Formats: sequence, structure tokens, C-alpha cells
Amino acid sequence: MNYSRFLTAVSAARRPSPIRLLSNDNIATSSRSPPSMISLAGGAPNPNTFPFRSASFTMNDGSTFSFDESLMKRALQYSASTGIPELVAWMKKLQRDLHNPPSVSYSPERGQMDLCVTTGSQEGLCKVFEMLVNPGDNVLLDSPTYSGTLAALQPLGCNLINVASDEHGMVPAALKEVLSRWDPADVHQPGSTAPRLLYTIPNGGNPTGASMTTQRKQEVYELARLYDMLIIEDDPYFFLQFDKPWAPSLLSMDVDARIIRTDSFSKILSSGLRIGFVTGPAPLVKRVELHIQASTMHTSTFTQVRCVSVWFSPSCRRVIEFYSKQRDAMMSSADKWLKDVAEWHAPSAGMFLWIKLKGIADTQQLIMEKAIEKEVLMVPGGVFMIDSSKPCPYVRAAFSLSTPQQIDEAFRRLSLLIREAQ
Repeated sequence: MNYSRFLTAVSAARRPSPIRLLSNDNIATSSRSPPSMISLAGGAPNPNTFPFRSASFTMNDGSTFSFDESLMKRALQYSASTGIPELVAWMKKLQRDLHNPPSVSYSPERGQMDLCVTTGSQEGLCKVFEMLVNPGDNVLLDSPTYSGTLAALQPLGCNLINVASDEHGMVPAALKEVLSRWDPADVHQPGSTAPRLLYTIPNGGNPTGASMTTQRKQEVYELARLYDMLIIEDDPYFFLQFDKPWAPSLLSMDVDARIIRTDSFSKILSSGLRIGFVTGPAPLVKRVELHIQASTMHTSTFTQVRCVSVWFSPSCRRVIEFYSKQRDAMMSSADKWLKDVAEWHAPSAGMFLWIKLKGIADTQQLIMEKAIEKEVLMVPGGVFMIDSSKPCPYVRAAFSLSTPQQIDEAFRRLSLLIREAQ
């Protein structure tokens, strides 16, 4: 893989921060750090001046753990831009156990695959886009897609090209048709406009709730190989798959090291802690790290120290069970109130239901005006489209926060609104 051809001019111009390279975390993991090393190089504040001495946390199961004074000093201090070493090591093992990419390795001596911690997966996405998307580039993505992705991409001046999706995610035949505009033999020719980047949400996609089948992932990956594209596998709902076995990821099929994967613990652990991570080819992940150095510097050390590896496993099981029951409650209410006035597909992951209203050409006014008057709030489907000005008959309903009783009443009100508008 020639990764240099994918980089933007901005990304190619990034250089490591000299001060970051001399930080305690970086030096401590190198062979150049004897025990007698005295550093006057850093710009970190003295932790003895921090006002917090200790902290204690109580879990849902009643167990507790504490940050003593020593751990608190570390938690409140600057850390490496890739993440604190023990958390990065734990995440790499997690990725290896979950995905085990077939021809790459997390071993330092091979250095083919790497990982860095990000402030939620959204930061990871923005850094990846800054690294890979030039003005005028053709970028392929699901239709519809996550509105936050559109918000990040549209100001970059690229051409966003829809690829049709259905209840099973991106349709490979539709992707093949889009790509037929270009000859694979010309992909590397100077001036080629062939897309170099494909973005997809493979599980429980926001807003549709769709999950790609294994066969579709394989077909999409083979098309990416044919046209030498990178794939951004944005998978914040991977850990919210309701049925076992979980679907294999695109990363697990990545024989060429062309997948850049973004993960998030926002839905499993806490959205406010802002813990995400980017996994991908080492040359590109190292480049993401440079973008982080120039902006946030690193994800909050406090949220990294001891948190994810301690809380993740029990939280994951409990959260999946909760959202599965919430999904079932929403399906029951949809069948009860919306069967004659709407269409939908039950999601197998995530926290959203994508609903097509019958006899309604555009849901914008219905949702933003009439529904609010009737005290029921959803998201009109147009905000998830590249061109939000076009009529869209869909709405997105989330089953994450409301009780089953509230969901049932909301769908009762929605059914009345649809019937009035038809």
C-alpha cells in the first residue's frame, strides 16, 4: 500500500512535536531512558499544585475503587498523544481478540497495524478526514448517513457521492454501479478522479439502524481492492449488537491493510467520558497522532486511567440487554400504532429505528412544527441526506432514553399526526 498518495497536503506537512517527543510517557517507553535520567525538557505543570488529592468511585453493582494521591497526580497530568501505554496495550489486545486482521500484526517489530486513543470516535473521524480528504475529492458514503459525518465532510469541499443502502446496509451492486464511472486501470494515473475513500457504518447505522451482512462486507471490500480505495469503518454500535455471534468486521477481512476503523465506548461506558479509538495501518495512525498533537494534544488522562479496562466487560453485557429490551418495546409499539401508516425494519444493533411515513412526501414540517405542537419529538430524515433540501419521507426514532410507556405514547401521537397529514 502506498499511503502517501492518500494524504492531503495539510497532513503530509504535519511534523511531530519536539516537546511531545520528549514527554515522560514517550521517553519512558524508549531504550534511551536510564533510571538516572533527569529531565528539564518538559512543559508540564507540577502535579503538587493540583487541587485534587484522591477520588472514589461506586459502580452500579456496589463495588468501589479509588484513585490514591499518586494515581490522581498521573490522571490529572498531560499524557502521550496516542493514549496512556497500558490502555493502548489493552485496546490492541481487544482489537486482536475481536477482529484479528488476517495479514497484519500489532507486534512492535512488524509495526503494520497501530491504534491511538481519541476523544470519542467523532474526533477520530475528523482527524481521519483532515488527513485524507482534499477539496474536489470524490468520497463515497452510505445514503442516508450520520449527520455528524456530513457536518465534518461538507466544509472540506469534497464531492460526496451517495451509495444506496437498505435494511442490510450498503448495497454492493449500487457501489459497483457508482464505481463503473471509472476504469480500475486508471486509478493511479495522474489526474484520476476515482474515489480514494469509502465511508460506512456497518452495524446499527445512524440513522437507519441497518447492519451489513458478512457477504456484503466481503463484496464491498473486494471492490475497494479493485479500485485501491481506503475504507473508513465507523463502528460506534459494534458493541450494541443484540444477537450472537456478532458479525465479522471489515477489519477482520483486511488482507491489504486498507481499513481505518473508528470505535467508541460512548454507548457502552459513558458518552461524557469521550473515549474512542482509531485502528488502522501504522503509517496512517501515526499521521492521525500528529493531527491530535496539533489540536487536543491527547484525550483526557483522567478518563483513561484505569477506566475502560476496569468497567468495560460488565458494562457491555448489561447495556446490550437494556437496549435489546428497548428495541423490542419500540417494535411492539410500532406494530401497535404505525402498521397502517408507516414502514420500517427492525434493527439488529444500535439504538435507532428508521421509519418511512406513508403518504408523506417530506417530514420536515410535520416533525419540526406539528409534532412539536403535539409534544412528540423525532428527527426528520432530511438531515441525514447529502442534499437536505430534497423531500424525504423518513423520520428517525431513538429508543435509548424513553421508557416503553413513553415510546408507546409517542407512537400513538405520531400515528394521529400521520393520519391528519395524509
